[in-house]
Amino acid sequence: MKTCPVKGKIMTYRSWLTLPSFGLLIAISIAQAQSTQTKDPVPDIAGDWSGTWSTYSPAQGAVPAKEICKGLGCKVAYKDGVWEATFEGDCGRPYKYTIKMEGRQVGKVVMFKGTTDLGAKDGGVFDWIGRATDKEFVGFFTSGYYTGVFNLSRAK
Repeated sequence: MKTCPVKGKIMTYRSWLTLPSFGLLIAISIAQAQSTQTKDPVPDIAGDWSGTWSTYSPAQGAVPAKEICKGLGCKVAYKDGVWEATFEGDCGRPYKYTIKMEGRQVGKVVMFKGTTDLGAKDGGVFDWIGRATDKEFVGFFTSGYYTGVFNLSRAK
């Protein structure tokens, strides 16, 4: 046993380690409790959405959209650990695509990314990113042939 440098009392080295370790454990517990309480809730993005989409050339940013197709509908569902968005509408002919999306929460939004092959007739392989709140779902898409955006809000 060693003599404690404070007030000449006898303490073991184990006692010197126990007190700071206990204090550290309490501090970690408090920090975890506070972070759990302040975490933003996941926004409710499942359900029906409606809006528009358009294509454009990023190299000609000031040029208006090449085509704007109204009546874009979307139904979002969470299945087997991934989000699925079924887009449906008519732009010269009817279309309907179901796209699996990877999503992660960032604050009060869900950020998405995905890749899907719509077939040679509809532009081939597309990459896209998006973000959704409980009121707005927006995204950007690109393929070897097209670049564009979509903007959706809750269907009424």
